Amino acid sequence: MEHRDDTRPEVMAPHPRDTGSVVYDRRWTSDLYSSTCCAAVLLGMLLLVDGMAGTLTWWRSALWLTIAVLLLLVLFPARVSAGEDWLASRRLLRTRRVRTDRLVAVRPLGGVSQQLVLRDTFGARVEIDPDVLLRNPDLWYRLAEAAHISDASGTLLCGTTALHDLAERLDRETALTVFRTSNLA
Repeated sequence: MEHRDDTRPEVMAPHPRDTGSVVYDRRWTSDLYSSTCCAAVLLGMLLLVDGMAGTLTWWRSALWLTIAVLLLLVLFPARVSAGEDWLASRRLLRTRRVRTDRLVAVRPLGGVSQQLVLRDTFGARVEIDPDVLLRNPDLWYRLAEAAHISDASGTLLCGTTALHDLAERLDRETALTVFRTSNLA
């Protein structure tokens, strides 16, 4: 099944040669563990309350298990990785990848959870949580370096303000961390 934002294979550009190493979100496993724990605790509490009430049956247990699995699917974190001139976000069913050296737009999406939408010249689109970039300086460095290439080549038409705001936020968080560890704040 093809989605509106998916790119067709014949339109996609070849992946750039990856001469450097690939960096990943370092907190992905802990986020996955937290999501799994939330779903397991919900299942345990539902089964416990239903069992204490004396109304636990096999079909109610299946219903509670289904609800816990749905919660896990909702909370399942995206695995963000980056290499030289690309950034990818892997969800449960698909992986989306953009060429960061050929970015056209970087736009923040508001709402319940903040998202950063990256689009490249080939039509590929990736949505990531900006906090992933704040928690992983290696990912931010890869994105920022390639975005400078896009900006210098003139392909980055929209989003330099969003990248500057994110850079300022990252600098502020880094400075606060340094002050906290040195007991100055």
